[in-house]
Amino acid sequence: MDIEQFRRAGYQAIDRICDYYISLRDKPVSSQVEPGYLRKALPAFAPTEGEDFQLIADDYQKYIIPGLTHWQHPSFFAYFPTACTFEGILAELYACSTSNPGFNWSASPACTELEAVVMDWTAQLLGLDESFYNTTEVGGGVIQTSASDSALIATVAARSRYIREHPHVAMEKLVLYTTTQTHSLGKKAGLVLGLKVRALEVTAADDFALRGETLEVALKEDVDAGLHPFILVATIGTTSSGAVDRLGEIADVAKKYPFLWLHVDAAWAGVALVCPEYREACQLSAINTYADSFCTNFHKWGLINFDASCLWVRHRTHLTDALDVTPEFLRSKHGDAGTVIDYRNWHLGLGRRFRSLKFWFVLRSRGVKGFQKYITDCTKLNAKFAERIRESDQFCFVAKPFLALTVFRLAPKSLPHLTTLELNALNRAFYSRLAARSDIAITQTDLNGVFCVRMAIGAEMTTERDIDRTLDMIEQEGRATLRERED
Repeated sequence: MDIEQFRRAGYQAIDRICDYYISLRDKPVSSQVEPGYLRKALPAFAPTEGEDFQLIADDYQKYIIPGLTHWQHPSFFAYFPTACTFEGILAELYACSTSNPGFNWSASPACTELEAVVMDWTAQLLGLDESFYNTTEVGGGVIQTSASDSALIATVAARSRYIREHPHVAMEKLVLYTTTQTHSLGKKAGLVLGLKVRALEVTAADDFALRGETLEVALKEDVDAGLHPFILVATIGTTSSGAVDRLGEIADVAKKYPFLWLHVDAAWAGVALVCPEYREACQLSAINTYADSFCTNFHKWGLINFDASCLWVRHRTHLTDALDVTPEFLRSKHGDAGTVIDYRNWHLGLGRRFRSLKFWFVLRSRGVKGFQKYITDCTKLNAKFAERIRESDQFCFVAKPFLALTVFRLAPKSLPHLTTLELNALNRAFYSRLAARSDIAITQTDLNGVFCVRMAIGAEMTTERDIDRTLDMIEQEGRATLRERED
């Protein structure tokens, strides 16, 4: 493809992307293909001779689009949202047009310097303490692939610090703490690093949040047993319930155990800190006072295209002491002098994509007010949804609605005698009906043995009309489920 062919293909690609978004509301939310559809449709081998690019572009429309689940669809309420904005799309186009591995400052100074700047911009946007800013040259922020990577990197740094301070402790004695509602990222970090993982029990009575007393009991038990807890992954806005661990209580306990690293995972809810009115509920003050590391994903609820996970640490040397490997061929004058950040020592890989460009484009295009409006609009839509669930005779909450998440189940007031097992069976049947529909995407979960449905609002195209239609649909499927039970 030469420059003029690229120009023509690029114009067509932009036109087709625009047409996709114009027609998105009319598409099914979930893909309707069967497993293996694509292998059946495509040749068994790559072509020997190159093909005309128009054919390739047309095959994208013919074969790939039908196999996509449309996460930006206004009726996509599953998992958590995945951000995609036109500014982000253009930034990705620009970034990949000047491809470089970005492993140190010299590889492309703009890539490193822009990342350092936008991580400070986002820290300011969220109200994080200045100790997390790159300008301090003590703490700092770095863009990671996902919250799972951020948790893994925090665990590596915490382990390195602990072993450095306790050199005679055997690795098999180390313990990573999560809770029974922590995202699987905690368990996966333990799996990757060969660590014991202890999930601390949380209860519905405490809104599924970790309490200080629970942590204190676990620490005493493990220390008395000769084990060495060295990191706790706490959460602001858990996936299943939106729970917020009690960071103040956790910190009061941790004062007696100064070796315990506190990593705060706020992958979804953390972006809500852009709105001052949500900062108390999201425990910003405690994050700023006690957290050793903090993560939130702007690619979830933050308008920046995947991948855009932000990790801040209070002391950057804990990262670099654990991860700095600098062979001769990676050395540079500025790196040796310590006058620049070499971000390869802040994550597990060597190369890095130019992800900061999409932060820069979106932050400048939307501004602080644009982010605040988006978050508050989503939260208002969830308040509308939650109010109708609250008023319903068919449904009840399983967890308190939080920000743009509502967790509920079918529990008709006309059937108060149903046991938990019977209600779980009823809700599995209810969810099966919802999952079979192509005009909505919504996910199920289990909260301490209670099967339920979770509704997460975040698509930028979602309006009140979509929420009203979804509520009508949910009530319709609820009534149908009850009729099936009676039959």
